Amino acid sequence: MFEDKKPHLTPVSQLGEFGLIKHLTQNINLEQESTTLGIGDDAAIIDPKGKKMVVSTDILAEGVHFNLGYAPLKHLGYKAAVVNISDIAAMNAVPTQLLVSIAASNRFPVEAFEELYEGIALACKHYHVDLVGGDTTSSQSGLMMSITAIGLQDEDKIVKRSGAKPNDLLVVTGDLGGAYMGLQILEREHAVYLANPNMQPEMEGYDYILQRQLKPEARTDIRRLFEELDVHPTSMIDISDGLASEILHLSENSQVGFHLYEEKIPMDSEMISTAEEFNFNPVIAALNGGEDYELLFTISPSEYDKIKNHPDFTIIGHAVESNQGNYMVARGSNELIQLTAQGWNAFPEE
Repeated sequence: MFEDKKPHLTPVSQLGEFGLIKHLTQNINLEQESTTLGIGDDAAIIDPKGKKMVVSTDILAEGVHFNLGYAPLKHLGYKAAVVNISDIAAMNAVPTQLLVSIAASNRFPVEAFEELYEGIALACKHYHVDLVGGDTTSSQSGLMMSITAIGLQDEDKIVKRSGAKPNDLLVVTGDLGGAYMGLQILEREHAVYLANPNMQPEMEGYDYILQRQLKPEARTDIRRLFEELDVHPTSMIDISDGLASEILHLSENSQVGFHLYEEKIPMDSEMISTAEEFNFNPVIAALNGGEDYELLFTISPSEYDKIKNHPDFTIIGHAVESNQGNYMVARGSNELIQLTAQGWNAFPEE
């Protein structure tokens, strides 16, 4: 079979705004008991059934948060959903509903919207989240997505950033820095392609870190682990902007300092070898890279035995009095390196 080099693309104007929404959501199924009414009316209806509602929203803008030169639309849709679901997981809540709004220029046909929504629908199915509304409109500057995630939880089980106490243990899930190094591979190969479109990208051997960048996962499983292990986090945040930045957020909200141990930071071997290939310190990738969407949390020292040998958790430091500041204890020495927020900045200086 010969590939169709010029597939038929449908302009959005052919369907119109409401026709497009109906087209994209006609096969959406609802599974959350709390969703009373989904897409199709002026607003969705959600019944929290005695629980507290947790709501988070994010904007993703082309050229700022993603590059369509190497980010497939299906992956982008999935990731956009995950970014918001991760915020709900960081509150120890159960993600239940999602709203999606998209602004796109006329270079995006109906088929592009279909790919985005296919990724969003996959994420909704994977995390058992209902897509209950949103909006579409035109844009003069590429593609923008605004996602709002809703979650539910009993009030006494919600975990905020503000509950850490001195001597609490600082714990992280998974490993860090992979998403950042995956981005470096994509940026490198994209630059090679722009210089010579006939060059084939060299992606072999980078599967794990590429997945961490293009198709991350939210750690919604950790809430169930806490229940199984009878662990009660005192504060929590997801790692979207880099480990150092998130530690400083917990510090500010809880009014404590933190001492982080460099040798304890969990890093994948593929991430480390890729960083070395770029002559880049892998610890810097873990501290400042961001987009790992792991969970960073604190627990009382009395709960140490519950998690000490668990493969999903790594104890990387502890909380101290606020006047002791936020420092990383360097590997192989007692040198204290002050933690600074060098990760993602939504409003960088010109």
